[in-house]
Amino acid sequence: MPTLSSTDPVLETQVFWDRHKTKVFAALILALLAVAAWGGYRIYSDRRSDTAANLLTAAKTPADFQKVIAQYPDTAAAGSAYLFLAQEQRKENKFSEANATLQSFIDKNPQHQLKGTARMAMAANLESLGKRDEALTVYQRLATDDPQGFSAPIALISEVHILKDKNQVDEARRVCETIITKYRESLVASEASRQLRLLKGSEPPPPPPTAPPPPAANVPSLLLRPPDQPTAAAPPAPPPLNPIVPKKPGPKRP
Repeated sequence: MPTLSSTDPVLETQVFWDRHKTKVFAALILALLAVAAWGGYRIYSDRRSDTAANLLTAAKTPADFQKVIAQYPDTAAAGSAYLFLAQEQRKENKFSEANATLQSFIDKNPQHQLKGTARMAMAANLESLGKRDEALTVYQRLATDDPQGFSAPIALISEVHILKDKNQVDEARRVCETIITKYRESLVASEASRQLRLLKGSEPPPPPPTAPPPPAANVPSLLLRPPDQPTAAAPPAPPPLNPIVPKKPGPKRP
């Protein structure tokens, strides 16, 4: 009758299971718990996001938007609440507060698809505060940092208006040409063309060319006409002399 050897695979499997079945069960239990935890988190996250979205939908005042941000800071609704809050602050002419709100939105959502829109709004607020140089810097950085973004051509055309006000015509013309060349399919391309025509029409006409003097003929200097000399005043005429009237002969004496 054959006996099982130590190299029998069935026997080795049985021995392995007897030795490690506790660890295998523990690993399976941990995997199941992880799946359950992930599923529970997804359900909680979805419910939380839905609650935040509903709260955002009902928000009307700055206090309502701040409530969404405070209670649900890590949701998509909170990111939108930042933008709505900044809009309400701008309506109240609180431009500095609006920019602080927008900066918080950018810091907390650095990869958000509306990051460029937030930076554009910050530049517009700076213009409203009279800080045109700072606004111009924001527009320039936005166009440079994200040249393929939809905000880039809008930032460039915004530069043109500021440069025109600063009387930097050449720089404004260069920006218009950049828009027409790189963003000819954008909505602002026609506006850039119009601004370029206006900029060219505002240039002063060039002065008429000065006619060059006629070339000097190869004439000996002795034959050249001397330069005109100022005409001397004519001497005064002498006073008229008294004419000598001949005496008429008198009557002859007898």
